[in-house]
Amino acid sequence: MGKHHQILTPFHRKYLEGQLQKQNLYEQLYQRIKIMLLADEGKTQSEICRLLGCSTSTAGRWILFAKAQMAHQCIEMSAGRPKKATDEYKQRLQELVQSTPAEHGYGFRRWTADWLSKHLAEELGIVVGDRHISRLLKELGLSTFPQEKLKTPNLEKGGSKIIIRNLEIESEPEF
Repeated sequence: MGKHHQILTPFHRKYLEGQLQKQNLYEQLYQRIKIMLLADEGKTQSEICRLLGCSTSTAGRWILFAKAQMAHQCIEMSAGRPKKATDEYKQRLQELVQSTPAEHGYGFRRWTADWLSKHLAEELGIVVGDRHISRLLKELGLSTFPQEKLKTPNLEKGGSKIIIRNLEIESEPEF
């Protein structure tokens, strides 16, 4: 009877449903996933609390996660979960940071760890949080920093463009 709100993207819904199939899901994580899926089906916060026997604050927190398109992060917040950044994932991450977001159909000018995480989750189906993306970039010798520090003469004054470069490449020309 409740109308389907679809607060989750199809990717997040499929991802959460897949997580529910796992064998050794601990109770709290199962509850988080159920809260988000029930909210996506249009159940109210109080209906969810009745169905799952959880507090309104717990239900509210995970409904907000779902609405903010951060459902995958509830899985990452589980204790000791191994990261799934495969070699293929790292290779693709390296390729992405050397392209612009516009080349992939986005309307922004530079990559952020959050957008890299979202893009790679869609593309490869591997969910890695933005903090882990930042660690991987560092591990791969990649970093974001203001381009002005390079003292590029053709850069317009006042521009604060950010570039990602390989830290292993010498940046200062020798005189």
